[in-house]
Amino acid sequence: MSRYWSAVVHGLTPYVPGEQPKLPNLVKLNTNENPYGPSPKALAAIEAERNDALRLYPDPNSDRLKSAIAEYHGLATSQVFVGNGSDEVLAHVFLALLRHEAPLLFPDITYSFYPVYCGLYGVTPEIVPLTESFEIRVEDYFRPNGGIIFANPNAPTGRPLALAEIERLLQRSTETVVVVDEAYIDFGGETAIGLIAKYPNLLVVQTLSKSRSLAGLRVGFAVGHPELIEGLERVKNSFNSYPLDRMAIAGAVAAYEDRAYFDETCAKVIASRERLNEELEKLGFDVLPSAANFVFARHPQRDGGELARALRERSIIVRHFKSPRIDQFLRITIGTDAQCDALVAALTEILA
Repeated sequence: MSRYWSAVVHGLTPYVPGEQPKLPNLVKLNTNENPYGPSPKALAAIEAERNDALRLYPDPNSDRLKSAIAEYHGLATSQVFVGNGSDEVLAHVFLALLRHEAPLLFPDITYSFYPVYCGLYGVTPEIVPLTESFEIRVEDYFRPNGGIIFANPNAPTGRPLALAEIERLLQRSTETVVVVDEAYIDFGGETAIGLIAKYPNLLVVQTLSKSRSLAGLRVGFAVGHPELIEGLERVKNSFNSYPLDRMAIAGAVAAYEDRAYFDETCAKVIASRERLNEELEKLGFDVLPSAANFVFARHPQRDGGELARALRERSIIVRHFKSPRIDQFLRITIGTDAQCDALVAALTEILA
């Protein structure tokens, strides 16, 4: 009954998340979930929170988690903001820090939630094309703006931007906030968190969904200058005072404390990615350099949509985007070696 909608709802184009199909014997390589489960210590901490205290509200400030993140990255707790997944954190970032008269700059091929938030919060976007090789060229952002946001490594391309290039951008763009969305940084990129002390307009956003295998728990955070964090806190406390529940806080803290498990699983994903790259190239695919837990690949002789459909018929799900410039690419999440082998075997059969 859309006649009851407000005007803003009529104008929205919502984000479409990756499909979560319920098929038997599915090889699910479409939503960049970690193929390895959460840290056993995180699971134990979550289980320990299943008690009578659930009748009580959680800590609205999530102080334990802020302390764990701050200690891990060598920051003060006043430099840490946490939320219900990095998508919620990004929503607060758009409203608190990026809504200005001048346009917000971001790449034409990037996380598709950015234009959605522009529509929701009335932010004017100015799209900056990636290069022909699908890279971010920082000189293209040396222009008047109301803010800059990009994913690093970029999504869905997986290509990383060197830390020196990010600093070069920060040196030129000092009057507005630069947001680096590092959802996939732990799979081969170099975090920009070390630049926060030098650049007060830098905000770095991360998530525990990917490298710490907690997509189902919904925990994300942002780190930056205390003034940026205070702006986010003002929005959060005008929206939802309790974004993280007791189990999420406990599990996230334990995940940060278990560095050995984190290092082990990240290394396994990286090794599987490099192995899959080689196999795809043997099959004739063009594969972009990736520092994420996925690869972005196209075959010069076969249509991307047809390949995705043929894989689906074999119960293998990958992500196919119909957007301009990338409609021939498949974004393939790095699964276990067995899942990657199943993918390669299916592609070999399809291409034969």
